[in-house]
Amino acid sequence: MQINRMIDHTLLKPEAQPEEIEKLCVEALQYHFWSCCVNSSFVAQVHGRLAGSDVKTCCVVGFPLGAMSTLAKAAEARDAVANGADEIDMVIHIGALKRGDTEYVREDIAQVKKACGNRTLKVILETCLLTDEEKSLGCALAIQAGADFVKTSTGFSTGGATVEDVRLMKDAVGDSAEVKASGGIHTAEEALAMIKAGATRIGASAGIAIVEGMPKEDAQ
Repeated sequence: MQINRMIDHTLLKPEAQPEEIEKLCVEALQYHFWSCCVNSSFVAQVHGRLAGSDVKTCCVVGFPLGAMSTLAKAAEARDAVANGADEIDMVIHIGALKRGDTEYVREDIAQVKKACGNRTLKVILETCLLTDEEKSLGCALAIQAGADFVKTSTGFSTGGATVEDVRLMKDAVGDSAEVKASGGIHTAEEALAMIKAGATRIGASAGIAIVEGMPKEDAQ
């Protein structure tokens, strides 16, 4: 297992500075993480810094609340793609999902997918705010709208990824999509538990600690 190639090395805090983004990129190149995941204003910097490497540029959209308009989310996604994003992680409209407005949720995702073109789209459910039924419904709508991944959490709400949620989401999507676990994953043991439950991608700011905590044969 090359766990480093399952990690989106992440820096999303609102006070992040360009020099911190540079450090994120340097670390990602050193450890050969799958991607650097940043807010949209840093996409051009990350894409330029990673040019010619095997590390991808990942951008969050509609982050962290998901409550902005579909037009705004799609525009942010198009801008990120124009600046070099390879993958987009969008936040679902949580309120619409909770009130059962399935058409709104499906179209919200579909419009961002359209803006992404052939790039990978991950849909963040924010599982800590949802019932199990709502989590399953969110997964189904994400698949219907063409998403490539469903993702547990932003890391900015009341809770992060849990093994139980990853397992539920994997059961919901089957082979139709992949699962990204993110939020509160700090150690190799936690990351391995998420992978065992069905996650194929880990979003974390602690990617280095995760890799360095792995048995040597699994880390790289």
